[in-house]
Amino acid sequence: MSTLNLEKIFSPRGIAVIGAGEDSASVGGTIFKNLIDGGYEGPLFPVNPKRKKVRDRKAFPAVADLPEKTDLAVIATPASTVPDLVDQCGEAGIGGVIVASAGFRETGEKGARLAQKVLEKARPHGVRILGPNCLGIVMPHRQINASFSASPALPGRIAFLSQSGALCTAVIEWANLNNLGFSAFVSAGEMMDVDFGDLIDYFGSHGHTQSIVIYMESVTNARKFISAARAFTRTRPIVAIKAGRFSESTEAIASHTGALAGEDMVFEAAFQRAGIVRVDEIADLFHCAEILGKERIPRGRKLAVITNAGGPGIMATDQLLSGGGVMAPLSEKTLAELDGFLPPYWSGRNPVDLLGDAPPEFYGRAMETVARDEEVDGILAILTPQAMTDATGSAEAVARGAEKVDKPVLTSWMGHETVREGWSLLNEKGVPTYATPERAVKTFLSLCDYGRNLELLYETPEEVDTSFSVDPGKLDDIIGEKEPATLSEALSKRLLKECGFPVVEAFEARDPDEAVRRARRIGYPVVLKVLSPDISHKSDCGGVLLGVDSDEAVIRGFEKIAARVKAENPDVSVDGVTVQKMIDEEGHEVILGARRDPVFGSVLLFGTGGVAAEIFRDRAVALPPVNERLARRLMESVRGYGLLAGHRGRPSADLEALGKALIRLSYLVVHYPRIVEMDINPLLAGPKGLWVLDARIVVGEKGKKARSFDHLAIRPYPQQYVREAALKDGTAVLLRPIRPEDVPLWHDMIDTFSKETMRFRFFTGRRDVNREMEVRYCFVDYEKEIALVAEYRGGGERKLIGVSRISLYPDGETGDFAVAVSDPWHGKGAGKLLTDYALEIARDRGLLEVRADALSDNDKVIAMLKHRGFDVTYAGSGTVTASLALSPKEGTGS
Repeated sequence: MSTLNLEKIFSPRGIAVIGAGEDSASVGGTIFKNLIDGGYEGPLFPVNPKRKKVRDRKAFPAVADLPEKTDLAVIATPASTVPDLVDQCGEAGIGGVIVASAGFRETGEKGARLAQKVLEKARPHGVRILGPNCLGIVMPHRQINASFSASPALPGRIAFLSQSGALCTAVIEWANLNNLGFSAFVSAGEMMDVDFGDLIDYFGSHGHTQSIVIYMESVTNARKFISAARAFTRTRPIVAIKAGRFSESTEAIASHTGALAGEDMVFEAAFQRAGIVRVDEIADLFHCAEILGKERIPRGRKLAVITNAGGPGIMATDQLLSGGGVMAPLSEKTLAELDGFLPPYWSGRNPVDLLGDAPPEFYGRAMETVARDEEVDGILAILTPQAMTDATGSAEAVARGAEKVDKPVLTSWMGHETVREGWSLLNEKGVPTYATPERAVKTFLSLCDYGRNLELLYETPEEVDTSFSVDPGKLDDIIGEKEPATLSEALSKRLLKECGFPVVEAFEARDPDEAVRRARRIGYPVVLKVLSPDISHKSDCGGVLLGVDSDEAVIRGFEKIAARVKAENPDVSVDGVTVQKMIDEEGHEVILGARRDPVFGSVLLFGTGGVAAEIFRDRAVALPPVNERLARRLMESVRGYGLLAGHRGRPSADLEALGKALIRLSYLVVHYPRIVEMDINPLLAGPKGLWVLDARIVVGEKGKKARSFDHLAIRPYPQQYVREAALKDGTAVLLRPIRPEDVPLWHDMIDTFSKETMRFRFFTGRRDVNREMEVRYCFVDYEKEIALVAEYRGGGERKLIGVSRISLYPDGETGDFAVAVSDPWHGKGAGKLLTDYALEIARDRGLLEVRADALSDNDKVIAMLKHRGFDVTYAGSGTVTASLALSPKEGTGS
């Protein structure tokens, strides 16, 4: 349903409070009082069968008795009454409901059943529900305080979304103290219906919101959340706190990957792919959102520090370097300019120590000077209150300088009473201020992470190597009738070999004689490993022998392994050993893995491998699909990357081959969703190639299809929609979904549009194209849009000659259609090709209706739409509307 009917909640034309009373200590009484005191100008009705009036307003026994249509009902009655009340709201035409009541899923199975009953009552009427167990909402720009917060919120440009109602009240007080305003303040509660994805989509389309900050405990619909976040963060920031970094679960996980890829790591990976900045403290939420809202994103991690005391400068340096930042090396020109006005004993380097008696003008001039240095990505100004310090004047100088600087400026005014006025001044001017240099540095590094995460938004992974392919039927044949099951090492390696991994094959031997025959065929030396369905970590129980170099050694090794394993684990089954070639190559042991996360679906893992995997726990995770750049980012995220790249004479691993292995793993996970867990551990990465030394795969039931990619949080680039076609004159063109890399070609195409073509497509003759338009039309979320280009490749050049697009409505069943063709290619059939293919894909995606708007003098497009069965209506004001009912293909919804 996405944002359908959310306008009824956040911009209602009338509000009813069910459970309103005179008692300000009750939830219903407080909400009703806050709506009155907040100045809500629309119709406001108390609903309470036990009262005639509430606060001098006539009370009504039920919503059916309200004198006029109402958009929003706030329910503050016991949980058991909520299902019937929601049904009554639906019958009365109320489209939005806020359930402040507690007593649902947080209470256990009984509460969960009650929550399900509420949804069953709401869905037939299309009622959207915020909550339950929530504080409510505050919309300062609309004078709506439908919450039981003790304090109102100031108007501003930040939307605050929180799953914790109690936290909301504290945040409002903190924000008011710091003069911070909001476009919206939303307590989402248990997110029975309306979730973070809905809220981000909604506030992303409303002008008051410049940034979003989130307090998050969980995600209910990962794909919707990431899709909404990626759309928002392409132009505006989202900053989040994710509570619950550490899981106390004691559930035993058999695989390395399952044990290493903890829930919090997966959230971290999801935030990175969605362009979200993650912070640790409430103050950081708003400071980051505020500074990012001004589009002051660091180009890199190099920080310049300006201070009037050496100690805090060192503290800032330590925090910066430990967090992966860099102290900006100041240029000779910058140092010379600083020498020109600072006292002779200033530090002469970064940190720029102005000395304890520094007057305010030193701060202002030093900041402007340092900001001009190309090596500086951000500035931190630190002040300690010494006897001769003018804290307020220095704050004024920094605030004036910050207005002239296009780089992030952060401050730490240390102390209390003596810096209070300067602190307030900086906050009023929108300059982030922190009690300690360390906190300021952490915010700077968060800003750097945001800039880096933005780069990931523009990655649209697809198959980059034609040798990457998966035949699910053939893989099913290898696995056989096992379902679900943990595959043996030999079977796991057979499957990986079929998918193109460089596997050192393992051959099973049930007795010593068979082991000898296997070893002779392979050639000595060999490796022996225990063969047991009950053992995942073979080295832990003495189940591995390396460098076995003779028949006698094989026989002894077979018996030794069996004895060791049985001694360690008397109850396990030992079926023999596997025999494989001993790889005597220098290299690095790494782990590649995959697992099915309960929230975000399939995730990939990369890290230090071998027996050190659990000891060092040096690993990182990513959401598939990944391409070369994303694979490199994943590898660079582990601490041991420097060793992989070559360190102190040790040879580098073949990083290109390792990146391709990650892409291949991603491709396998994306296109063969039967895989539930996978360990490739160790994978030996040497300077001359890779070798899969051990592997373990867990598969689910047979017949799981990849078509809808339900097992992924990010829908991959729809490669299946790439198609060769021909224009009327036989000219070959490629029809395909648009990609971010198409921006230059898209610009070239727009340059060929005449004023009339611009007017027909964009309803304006203006030709200026800004960054926001590039993002809107080229950086497509394939979950939300079908955007196709017709590409001509001839004469050694590539051109986009036309574009068609279907933008999906929030209901997921309807879409808006538009098409445009480059003027030199008019009359050749490109528009018809793009239209027919877009409609075909719309049917394939399960859409039920396509609509289009056109100018009434756009005769060619109107005729084309009519020819394809659109019902065309002249809407007045020089426009027409058209609609086409679709009959989806059987088995669609991909």
